[in-house]
Amino acid sequence: MKAPLLRSMVPVATLAAALLVSACGSGNPDALMASAQGYLARNDAPAAIIQLKNVLKDHPDSAKARLLLGQALQLSGDIAGAETEFRKAQDLGASPDEVVPQLAEALWLGGQDRKITTDYAGLQLASAPAQASLKTTVAIAWLRQGEEDKFRASIDEALKAKADHAPALIELARASAQRGDVDAALQGLDKIPRQSAAAGEALKLRGDLLLYGKRDMDAAMAAYRDALQVHPSYKEGQAAVVQLLLLQGKTEAAAGALKRLAQAAPGKPQTLYLQAMLAYAKNDFKAAQEHAQKLMRLTPDNFRALELAGMAELRLGAYVQAEALLAKALQLEAGLPMARRGLVTAYVRLGRLDKALSALPADIDRNDRDPGMVALAGQVYMLHGEVDRAQRYFARASSLDPKDPVKRTSLAVSRLASGQGDAALGELQSIAASDDGVVADMALINALLQERKVEQALKAIDALEKKRPADVLPVFLRGRALLLQHDTAGARKAMERVLEIDPNYFPAVGVLAVLDNADKRPDDARARLEAAIKRQPGNVQAHLALVELRAANGADKSELANLLRKVIDAAPSSPIPRLLLAEHHLRNSEPKDALTVAQQAVAALPDNVQLLDVLGRAQSANGEHNQAQASFNRMATLQPQSSLPYLRMARANLVAGDRAAASQNLRKALEIEPNSLEAQQGQVRLAMAVQKPGDALAISRTVQKQRPKEAVGYVLEAEIHAAGKAWDKAAEALRAGLKQVASPDLAMRLHNVLLSAGKKPEADRWAAEWLRTQPKDAAFPFYLGTRALTLNELPESLRQFERVVALQPNNAAALNNLAWIKGQLGQDGALTDVERANALAPNQPAFMDTWAMLLSAANQHERAVELQKKVVQLQPQVLAFKLNLAKIQIKAGNKDAARALLDELSAAGDKFSAQAEVDRLKKTL
Repeated sequence: MKAPLLRSMVPVATLAAALLVSACGSGNPDALMASAQGYLARNDAPAAIIQLKNVLKDHPDSAKARLLLGQALQLSGDIAGAETEFRKAQDLGASPDEVVPQLAEALWLGGQDRKITTDYAGLQLASAPAQASLKTTVAIAWLRQGEEDKFRASIDEALKAKADHAPALIELARASAQRGDVDAALQGLDKIPRQSAAAGEALKLRGDLLLYGKRDMDAAMAAYRDALQVHPSYKEGQAAVVQLLLLQGKTEAAAGALKRLAQAAPGKPQTLYLQAMLAYAKNDFKAAQEHAQKLMRLTPDNFRALELAGMAELRLGAYVQAEALLAKALQLEAGLPMARRGLVTAYVRLGRLDKALSALPADIDRNDRDPGMVALAGQVYMLHGEVDRAQRYFARASSLDPKDPVKRTSLAVSRLASGQGDAALGELQSIAASDDGVVADMALINALLQERKVEQALKAIDALEKKRPADVLPVFLRGRALLLQHDTAGARKAMERVLEIDPNYFPAVGVLAVLDNADKRPDDARARLEAAIKRQPGNVQAHLALVELRAANGADKSELANLLRKVIDAAPSSPIPRLLLAEHHLRNSEPKDALTVAQQAVAALPDNVQLLDVLGRAQSANGEHNQAQASFNRMATLQPQSSLPYLRMARANLVAGDRAAASQNLRKALEIEPNSLEAQQGQVRLAMAVQKPGDALAISRTVQKQRPKEAVGYVLEAEIHAAGKAWDKAAEALRAGLKQVASPDLAMRLHNVLLSAGKKPEADRWAAEWLRTQPKDAAFPFYLGTRALTLNELPESLRQFERVVALQPNNAAALNNLAWIKGQLGQDGALTDVERANALAPNQPAFMDTWAMLLSAANQHERAVELQKKVVQLQPQVLAFKLNLAKIQIKAGNKDAARALLDELSAAGDKFSAQAEVDRLKKTL
């Protein structure tokens, strides 16, 4: 009968090793320990552990065996076990010089920095090497606690004990590099001799400094190879060579170097990471995915593994998986540029533009290091419909390599911005045609849409679609372009095609909802958005689109607040709905509700600067000035390079009546941002409040120098002179500004100053001159019409608003005013104008109020009452709307309803200035 097969076969090599170990195990303890030391010298921790456990089986009180077992366990990665064995050795009488440095190192590897500094900072050991080793470990523990002075003092102690102690010199070099002094770090490494046991580590660190601090790839490679000459089996040096070869794009050479590392350390985390990197560099994303997944099983919280795994999933089209992996990587380490680019890209592909915007780095407006990220920001804002802002990002995208398509694209967009339109567009078309990427295509399409060259944009979108045939992006952009042509049918068809490709691509859903609402089908729009929310309950963008839709269709503040609360419940980790709800309450004069929401928001997301901002403003609105300052101080800690926290503090100081503190905070804001207009305007107001117009004028002239082609500096100077009724000087400042920039604001202010100076003929001449030289400016006639309306000069006001509407047929405010004037003058067309104004800007209480009054004048009482009731519902705090509703009810014959309204207005007393009219109307009932 045959012997049964074994269920598992022991590999021959492993079996041989086990036999050898068991053979050695039969010897004396000294021989076993000598054997274990040999294994440790070869980094074979498992074999050493077997030998040492054989010793301790018969000799459990051997301090030397305990020490060696601690070393073996530490080498194998069992840090807790190593600490236990070192402590047993200590208890068994091992020399402090032998055991303490090793125990301290185990504590350091276990992250017990505070225990190291508590137990060993003051301990002195007898031998110089032991003292140097211990003090180096203590120094590292101090540094990890942020105690730089104590770190330096401990390093000095280590070097005092042993001047050439390589680990101390290496840590000192690292500290210099972290402070930005790469040269000092390199000089420090020069002190470490090549025969030192740490020479390999020192040379590898030299390579890192040359690569990342000096950008010298050749010198870095020489240092890495030198490290391997000194220590041929040094795995970190081998890994550094592979990484640098990959960075240089030398994938074949990297593969050869990695093969040697894989033979020396198969299946180790570092090897798996480099294998995944190599596969990714060779566009073998499936292999990259497999290696990264193996790595994550070994090190589940390794942010580098998560980053690489997420990028592999992204390139394989698994966007949901990519999002989860990359988001986790960034939670563990926020400063991962590749992971952040990948996460933003995943959100764009998933249609989550709200998340894409929030995932952009906080310093994106100052980022000049990462052209890929800046260009990606341009794409995100472009898809969001902000083409001007997108163009600014495309123009800023830069690279050190002039052959890089991103750099060429940046230069072309810059030429476009400087007025070299046709040449720049031609260059963009050339780049887009020659590059497999889409940065140039996106920049070209954005530039064409910005210039309203829709037909050319559509051709560029066709070219993009050839590069990305299965992607929703070109189809979505085609729909956006068709909207610019007012081809709503074509746009709708394009968006529906997007949803055929990806039913969950929300930007297309949002556009279709807008089109539904514009077609007078708000219920269809609402149903569409609610269906999207049902499919993706956590989609903040969908929820907020529903809030916007309901606001556009007259939802009251309570409904909008409830909708925002639902968004918070659906996406508790998103700051956006919490911020919007707090802002909603502040905007509606509900400071206590705003404060409650903001407090809950900051409790949930304590380090979100926007939420701290709204919390501070809510606290200030509730009179909690000290708490507001604390919130703004926290903002300043989180954003030390931002002037905004100090501007907020200054505003809160002014609310609290503390001008001195406000002035100090404005100065701090200007130290951070010397051309901060808000800070300068605040300083002007403070100077005027304390009767120092000279100081205010000096600031206004600084603004003029900083912004010579902007109106604001001249407006500030004119306001300062006007405050002292120095009308001629005010006019002079405004005229100086008009020589620099043809600003309607300056023109209007000059007209007003001349009138205030009693120079009406000159003001009239100026108005005629401006209207003649600026025939396309609608702002100035709007100003003249509003002024005439205030003076009850209705025919003149009518003439000016007709001029505005001729220039801007869709100016809802001008149409509303025009309708009211026609109604007062008894002219035809009033209802037509007001209906158009309300169609252009629906649910605007002021426009609806005009409409209701005109309907009442036309004896359309039922419609008038219904409409004015809606106005009052939208803004119940505006008592003038209730007075108009009372008038409409009287004319409709609804005396009881009118009486109730008038009684309510009477009860308001001095809070309502039109009490005389209320009394007059009461007498008519």
